[in-house]
Amino acid sequence: MADSSHTTASFLAQTNALFRKNLIFQRRNMKASIRLVLFPMFLCLVLFLVQKVVNNELDKDPQLRCGCSCIGKNADGSCKKTVCGIEYSELGQAVYCPIHRPQEWPALLQVPDSASRFPDEPCQRNDSCPATILFTGGNRSLGESVARNFFTGTFTPNSSDMLQSLANIVLGSSSEPAHNNFLEPAFSSEIPVYILQSQCVPNFTLSFPIQIASRTMQKEVRCVQGLNLWCNSSSEINDDQFNGSTEGKSNEIVAAYDFLNSNENNFNVRVWYKRRDDHSIFQNSPPELVRVPRSVNVASNAYLQFLKGAGTKMLLEFVKEMPKTETRLSLDLSSLLGGLFFSWVILQLFPVILTSLVYEKQQKLRIIMKMHGLGDGPYMLISYAYFLFLSSSYMLCFAIFGSLVGEIRPLESICSTWLSKLKVLSNSDLFLTGLNTFTMNDYSIQFVFYFIYINLQVSFAFLAATVFSNVKTATAIGHICVFGSGLLGAFLFQTFLEDNSFPGHWIIVMELFPAFSLYRVIYEFGQYVQPGIPVGMRWKDLNDNTNGMRKVLILMILEWFVVLLVTYYLDQVVSSGGGMQKHPLFFLRSVQKKKLPSSSKPSMQRQGSTVLAQMEKPDVFQEREKVEQLLLESSTSYAVVCDNIKKVYPGKDGNHDKLAIGGLSLALSRGECFGMLGPNGAGKTSFINVMTGLIKPTSGMALVQGVDLQTDMNKIYTSMGVCPQHDLLWETLTGREHLLFYGRLKNLKGAALTRAVKESLKSVNLFHGGVADRKAGKYSGGMKRRLSVAISLIGNPKIVYMDEPGTGLDPASRKNLWNVIKHAKRDRAIILTTHSMEEAEFLCDRLGILVDGSLRCIGSPKELKARYGKSYVLMITTLNQEEEVENLVHQLSPNAIKTYHLSGTQKFELPKHEVRIADIFQAIEIAKRMFTIQAWGLSDTTLEDVFIKVAQ
Repeated sequence: MADSSHTTASFLAQTNALFRKNLIFQRRNMKASIRLVLFPMFLCLVLFLVQKVVNNELDKDPQLRCGCSCIGKNADGSCKKTVCGIEYSELGQAVYCPIHRPQEWPALLQVPDSASRFPDEPCQRNDSCPATILFTGGNRSLGESVARNFFTGTFTPNSSDMLQSLANIVLGSSSEPAHNNFLEPAFSSEIPVYILQSQCVPNFTLSFPIQIASRTMQKEVRCVQGLNLWCNSSSEINDDQFNGSTEGKSNEIVAAYDFLNSNENNFNVRVWYKRRDDHSIFQNSPPELVRVPRSVNVASNAYLQFLKGAGTKMLLEFVKEMPKTETRLSLDLSSLLGGLFFSWVILQLFPVILTSLVYEKQQKLRIIMKMHGLGDGPYMLISYAYFLFLSSSYMLCFAIFGSLVGEIRPLESICSTWLSKLKVLSNSDLFLTGLNTFTMNDYSIQFVFYFIYINLQVSFAFLAATVFSNVKTATAIGHICVFGSGLLGAFLFQTFLEDNSFPGHWIIVMELFPAFSLYRVIYEFGQYVQPGIPVGMRWKDLNDNTNGMRKVLILMILEWFVVLLVTYYLDQVVSSGGGMQKHPLFFLRSVQKKKLPSSSKPSMQRQGSTVLAQMEKPDVFQEREKVEQLLLESSTSYAVVCDNIKKVYPGKDGNHDKLAIGGLSLALSRGECFGMLGPNGAGKTSFINVMTGLIKPTSGMALVQGVDLQTDMNKIYTSMGVCPQHDLLWETLTGREHLLFYGRLKNLKGAALTRAVKESLKSVNLFHGGVADRKAGKYSGGMKRRLSVAISLIGNPKIVYMDEPGTGLDPASRKNLWNVIKHAKRDRAIILTTHSMEEAEFLCDRLGILVDGSLRCIGSPKELKARYGKSYVLMITTLNQEEEVENLVHQLSPNAIKTYHLSGTQKFELPKHEVRIADIFQAIEIAKRMFTIQAWGLSDTTLEDVFIKVAQ
């Protein structure tokens, strides 16, 4: 492998490496990015189609359109001329007709229905229960004098001018008012109209004609006695009204008046009026009208008569609606969704960013980059810049598209124009004027607010990613946040904004949640493009304290920087896939290099080592003593020094703690390959994870290249290579692109980088046949394994960890890979784990066998076989002559042990001190003359035999 510069890759070099890798990765995923950016257009198209389909269905119902009539017929019976208008309409159709001269309606009071006035009283039987008007004021005599003029005496209708006649009396109705006054429900329904008089004539009934559209209807009128009731204060009025509306005790109150400081020269009155009791603040439909004019007129007219006498009147002859054009019932999704639609579209980026960040943690892609020298700073910078670019492109497309959207039906966008050109839908009634919130508000203000918000949103995604380690969980929570915050903004936060009594500081507290800040911005932009405010928002409007935009801007900027700081802090101290976590107060520690331990090492650890040594084998104890001696030296040439490393996983669900590594001590020199053997669960991978910074040891210490593992892991990463147990690769990057990326992280540049990548690919047989430029996702398992080994060796790292590098390889590839590793170990230290005894014996200078987290033996393969292999293995296969074979073996070696017996084949272990090889050969030759020996063999103890013996 080509050597790299001895200097560590700079911040700029790391940033360049990650930027180039991400650029290639995103180019391969360009279709997904384009789909994301075009998502608002797709959503608009879907909503437009839904709206168009619904409106087409509504248009099919003639009852939902202005009525029409046929005038004259042709000879074939067809209609000669069709005329439409309010005079040809049913009552339900009249509201859709153009009304040039709206109907004039008498002004009414809102009177409680008869069932609510004094319930269970005898007056209910003949509908004679009175309706009450409450009054109070600073001058009771004046109040009582004015109140006596509230109601008229007798009523004499004038058929020539019915409105003039009705203006002389006080009329009321218990019907609910409508959203408009084109058609007064009191006169179009079966509910009677009441005349409020001080005294009703018994069994009084009256009917008068009412002209509605093209027909005349007789309207029944009943008399209701009006009572005036003095209250001592406005608080008493308020209590009476509240109790009457909520407790059902007495709901007979029509209105209430507080004359305050009124006198003969000053008329000052407060009016309480009735409205529907079940009105909801969460209702999106337009509010109903309130019958207030007659309430005001009653008080004004009564005061005027108090001053001038009964002959003076202030008439309120009628009320009427404004003229209107023809309308049709249609589904207006834009009005229905409002700011909710815009906030949902923008917030959709949050789960996308969050999922991408968590995916890199779950797949351990971030930690593998970190293990090869990528710092946290370059990673966060490039990732942040990419998501910011994606969000900016998303918002830019959304703004451009929104500026082209049609305004007749605010969601019938340019999409519909395209459809009409394709003759899919007819859209001749649309004109292209743009979406007001984009076109009328100053573009620079929109740019500033949306740019700051998307920065805040990206920052919050990074913050949320520090606490998630599972993509599915992060995706679910992200979408819940999107839809939940949008709904809360539309149906809760907006209500508080429009409630002047709601404390302003609580609004600011709610805006600390970014989604509410976004909703506030969208809401205020919408307020400045309402009909009658054609200017839109300008920079000078930020000084208007009523819109709160300046506060939101300052809040988002401050929160942006605070979130970035908190994100960096949590990323360092919370381990959720990003490597070993730091101490919560890491920023207070000195950044100077920690000195090597001296002879002042605590005596408690020495005592612990002595006690442990009494239980260890001599070779393991010697390794521990060597480590302790190396730690006392001021400098050492050893690449890795581990002192009493211990890792305990806390027990969960009532289980005991799990000891993964039990006080392992190891010294590894440069140019040495150390192999770790052991059964499954022995602690091999846990040791690799500790040494690569993936998990933190429970106790003990380790020095890598003289650097403390727990305090300077980032520095260790710059001189380390890792081949993990499971291949951590990007499926859309090629083998060459992987090596280019990791080579740049190891400070390789220019021709040296190209040469190193080429040599690496050739060494693992991935260079020829176009394999190097094939996506890693299309590699076989063996090819991925070879690529992982090449990645771990590129750039000449001083310490390399390989976790079962030969797994899944065919014999030829495995032998070639062994040669690569054997060649690479000349100038670096290698620690590898394996289950292949052949691999361990071929590659490793020394071996250590772990059992239950503890090192049971250590030494070269020859030393281990000599130490634990004190027997010859004799195998003999005969036909029904097992007893003779067994007698023969025991004659050669009385202490021989039979270890295997199956179908005539027996295997024996013969202690070496009891027998010579020549004696064995001679005994076999003699035995062949006495009985038939089908096969036999003599072998020395293998490494596999040693492993089994130690493991057992």
